[in-house]
Amino acid sequence: MSILDKVKIGNSVQVNLELSKDRLTKETIDAINISSLGKVSDFRITDGKGIGVVLQLCNGEVQWFFEDEIDILDENGNVIKKNYDKQENSNFILNFLRGLNYENKNKVSELLNPINFFIWLVVSFKDIFLIG
Repeated sequence: MSILDKVKIGNSVQVNLELSKDRLTKETIDAINISSLGKVSDFRITDGKGIGVVLQLCNGEVQWFFEDEIDILDENGNVIKKNYDKQENSNFILNFLRGLNYENKNKVSELLNPINFFIWLVVSFKDIFLIG
């Protein structure tokens, strides 16, 4: 189910600042710290696949957020728990790639090991693999 099925223009949502503060200005962060609620004013396509949400913040500023950077609120103002489509996550290889991490190597023998290089390469490109 898409965010478009859950949220309409004019609805209030809550911004998850921890997920978005690395790309926001100080003024925007200050406004969200005062009130994390925002009013949906529009939707935007973010990367050809995802949907972004344009919010009007408490200071009147308009800012867009990725779908996963906001929490949807019910009519009582409680956060609606996100349930991710289990069908999307059923592929064993994709689950394996999501859990794959790379630890930096410092020894020359570790750097020259082709297995370490392969793991580094896969981890570096896993976001590209997981888009499709």
